[in-house]
Amino acid sequence: MDVIHAIKAGDDDRVRELVSADQVHARARDENGVSALLLARYYGREAAADALRAAAEQLDVFEAAAYGDVRRLRELLDDDPELVNRYAPDGFTPLQLASFFGQPAAAALLLERGAETNAVAKNPMRVSALHSAAAAREPEIVRMLLDNGADPNAQQEGGFTALQAAAQHGDRDLAELLLDRGARRDLAKDDGETAADVASTSGHTELAELLR
Repeated sequence: MDVIHAIKAGDDDRVRELVSADQVHARARDENGVSALLLARYYGREAAADALRAAAEQLDVFEAAAYGDVRRLRELLDDDPELVNRYAPDGFTPLQLASFFGQPAAAALLLERGAETNAVAKNPMRVSALHSAAAAREPEIVRMLLDNGADPNAQQEGGFTALQAAAQHGDRDLAELLLDRGARRDLAKDDGETAADVASTSGHTELAELLR
């Protein structure tokens, strides 16, 4: 079993075994060009991620954003400022990755260096960084993005908005933050559901009332 298969199978021991035998496994990529380091984060394999991170000599800009390695991120951006808005093989920007994986310091540096707040992922999800932060329930990053011009009403695949993500999670504080910044209650997904409908369907009755 190679390291990519081990990550997907949740076999943390095999990942550790492979990278201990040869650090080259820490630089493996899947058939789509996505690195083992990112796959471990996507699959929530934190033990595998730790083993891979320890074995990897240098992170690329996407990995540095996802792992919150601000020192490495700064080094990369100093060398090549255009990396700030580069797209990973799976279509995400560094800012979207930092937002989804809850890395506020990395997100702040990327914004400081000119990251496009409303850039849309080049994949079927079509998320912006705000969608990523809302899905991950990261209010500090959501606020930071809004402060830097993020559109509170941007719609990803299926018409889903950040407010609807807050509704789905029953996250009243996040919903109120988005409403305060101009998020529209009446925006509906492609299937016709508004944020209030999403909250109700998800069992968050009180929040559904707030969103009506």
